[in-house]
Amino acid sequence: CGDILMGETGIIKDIDKGKGEIIRVEISEFKGKKLLNLRVWYTDANGEYKPTQKGIAIPPDLYEQVKEAINAAGSMF
Repeated sequence: CGDILMGETGIIKDIDKGKGEIIRVEISEFKGKKLLNLRVWYTDANGEYKPTQKGIAIPPDLYEQVKEAINAAGSMF
């Protein structure tokens, strides 16, 4: 995790949410477009991670605005 080069896709980080769930931060591709995907994944009966519908896919043109909003929220904690 965390070794993605510019232009690549893949997992950036898995964040343990507890109760068998993680928040997966990854660069993915959908219909030829790259997205920053933040999604909750759960552990199935076989111990494998599976994605849920809980999450958001952020296109590159919105990344800076979302980053600014997260940084602003972080200063409020």
